[in-house]
Amino acid sequence: MKHLFYILSILTLTSCGGFLEEYSQDTDYVRTWKDLDELLIGDCYFPAEAYDGVNMASSTGAWLHVLGDEVEECKEYSSFMVNGDARQQLYGYFTWQQRVGKNEDNTGYFTENSTWTNVYKRINVANNILESVEKVPSTSLTEQQGIHKIKGEAHFLRAYYYFWLANLYGKPYSKNTCKTDLCVPIKTSAVVEDKKFTRNTVEEVYDLIIDELNEAEKHLVAYTSPKKSIYRADKTACHLLQSRVYLYMQQWDKAAEYAQKVIEEHPALFNINTNSNKFHKRDNIENIFSMGGNTTQNLFCNSAFAFSVSKDLYNSYSINDLRRDSWYYVKGRFIGPCSTPLSPTYSAFNSSSATFYLEAYQENKHQQEVSGLFLMRSAEAYLNYAEAQAYLGNEGEAKNAINTLRSCRITTNSEINVSGEMLIAAIRKERRMELALEGHRWFDLRRYSVCEIMPQSAEIAHEWTMYSSHTSANKIDTYRYTLKANDEAYTLPIPYEVIQFNTGMENNLRPERDKELVK
Repeated sequence: MKHLFYILSILTLTSCGGFLEEYSQDTDYVRTWKDLDELLIGDCYFPAEAYDGVNMASSTGAWLHVLGDEVEECKEYSSFMVNGDARQQLYGYFTWQQRVGKNEDNTGYFTENSTWTNVYKRINVANNILESVEKVPSTSLTEQQGIHKIKGEAHFLRAYYYFWLANLYGKPYSKNTCKTDLCVPIKTSAVVEDKKFTRNTVEEVYDLIIDELNEAEKHLVAYTSPKKSIYRADKTACHLLQSRVYLYMQQWDKAAEYAQKVIEEHPALFNINTNSNKFHKRDNIENIFSMGGNTTQNLFCNSAFAFSVSKDLYNSYSINDLRRDSWYYVKGRFIGPCSTPLSPTYSAFNSSSATFYLEAYQENKHQQEVSGLFLMRSAEAYLNYAEAQAYLGNEGEAKNAINTLRSCRITTNSEINVSGEMLIAAIRKERRMELALEGHRWFDLRRYSVCEIMPQSAEIAHEWTMYSSHTSANKIDTYRYTLKANDEAYTLPIPYEVIQFNTGMENNLRPERDKELVK
């Protein structure tokens, strides 16, 4: 198997621009479905996995969080500027620059294609696995079950990755424009193609995602062995992603149908009223699927302590909402994610002012047990169901779902009892609070803008402080940048390296970003 991992690791190590390049693979080393099962997850020596590793979550996590309205600049702890370079790399995303790799001095650019390249690497591995699985034996019941498992998980992952690419680099799905809006290139074959790639449309990519999920569902339903880990996808994870995708496509009946399946298969909700255990842990009864690392703590600590959970998000929780204190740590103007404290003897600084640092890191000092981006919980199924039913006019069903969730989060007066657009607004607010810092908000803001029922686009302002150097606490000026409603910058530019390699590939139009001096 080590030889096989070596071959697949070569396959994934493509050049920066040639994100879809693939190298010939000797599949003679694939003997059974178990060989391909190992390739799905990789190993510590040759991490050619189809499942996401720490690298992909790390390359995406921080900047995805700072794009929207969940995070703001925090100047409370600027004297602890220990890693100004990490902060600098987020400037172009945080201020919605025309090129997101731009640095604050306008003197150069950071690499822009890390996420793009890492996602396509994993798509390439899934492509090869799905072609190779047709060549392995399937005579015994065990082998047949194993093949269902491999096919189901590989199709699920390929759908998941294209969904992510579509919502980063393509316009939000609109029935009126999806046939012409450009998205990302589609490549589902393991065959090497010597060509420059062009972008498929949003409709084509979403059609692929739906087809992939339908295939995944067929095989994952047929795979009857009990699930052993939240780190491997099963039929419930597939149903939840189907519900999410249909919600984005505004196919409300389908979104509700698949959300209902999830609720029937995995109805458990973590009741904060009666459970004092930490929430974002592997053994949370809500967890359905997770992969990759959690970079949330790194954003709030390693990025020079420059960022905080936005006050607007924090203040959206009522006083009797237990998520407010369970999920956030407040010290002065800093608001960050809570997790298990370390030993009080451990500190990154010789200062009691930095004690929040201890709260923001997990016991292993770097990663939590569940992803900050690729986490699926049963709570989302209740939210998807409520939103879809509200759009369909089935307000009783919508209220029942959202109030079931809120009863597990709020001590008193948890029920929502409004109608019409007020109900839709309440469900959207609940989604923001419940799924905060889990990678949903930026995508939700995008899809609300094209929603046929109660369209809504947010204007967001971010402030950015200039210092005398990247590791100094000496403040020079603070500027305000504004993302306007329906701004073109709600869609990321295609990475510069990709455009350079694929001559003629059309980029997304984004305006130059003006700034205003904050007095």
